[in-house]
Amino acid sequence: MEMRITHLKSMRIIELQKKLIFCLLFFSFVLLISTSEAHEYIVQPISSDQVGVPINGEEVTELEVTEISYWQFLLWLGMMYILATVDLFYPKKLFFSIVGYRIVNPGNVLENSSRFRVYRYIKTKPGAYIGEIVEQVGLDREIVKYHIKTLKANKKIESYKDGVKTRYFENLLVYNEDEKKVISVLQNLTNQKIIIEIINGNCNTNVALAQEFGVSRPTISWYMKNLKENDLIIEIKEGRSIIYKINPIYKPHIEKYIRQLQDSYINTYT
Repeated sequence: MEMRITHLKSMRIIELQKKLIFCLLFFSFVLLISTSEAHEYIVQPISSDQVGVPINGEEVTELEVTEISYWQFLLWLGMMYILATVDLFYPKKLFFSIVGYRIVNPGNVLENSSRFRVYRYIKTKPGAYIGEIVEQVGLDREIVKYHIKTLKANKKIESYKDGVKTRYFENLLVYNEDEKKVISVLQNLTNQKIIIEIINGNCNTNVALAQEFGVSRPTISWYMKNLKENDLIIEIKEGRSIIYKINPIYKPHIEKYIRQLQDSYINTYT
């Protein structure tokens, strides 16, 4: 919906510019016609070679003639076009328009097709990191980095550092800090599986989780350490055992995004 509104605004601006240019051309044409009036003259020989001497006693006034060349007119017309397409209050925009460059701003930042593809992927896959974007969008890494930098500068996306990777989110106050943390952690498939097992109450100890996934206990301990550092799970001692539970603070966000991930898997493979 937002993209449609942005596109409509851009189309209206373009139409306005076309109308303004048409008006300038029309008035230029009228100006040329009005300065090229036809007059009737009677040609007769003069009695003297002296310039400015009247023939029949009439008053003679010498006129100052200003000539406008064809190239001067084209230059003027070009300047009118530039003034019609840029904001005079921003001299930098005027300069770049003259030399043939376009200033990127929040109003036109998504008009670039490659940049729009990067933005759309981040919007539909919150928490994406640059390597993933490069692979899925099919653009060169440096090009993706450039578009990400431009999108950030124009407040379209924002970054979130999860300790290892920098992840990107749509920047429209869609996600708060807790949600960004949860989404970033759940990008890892093993983290997802562990969280789901704990939520469902199937496995909530190191031994049970290791048996469920067919890995060693140290491997599970490494994942649990990460989840604890991110405060997504808490430990509860029961006798000699340590039971893992979801942190109540993050539980609503975890359940919400787990459902979204499961729905996206269903839609992908059905």
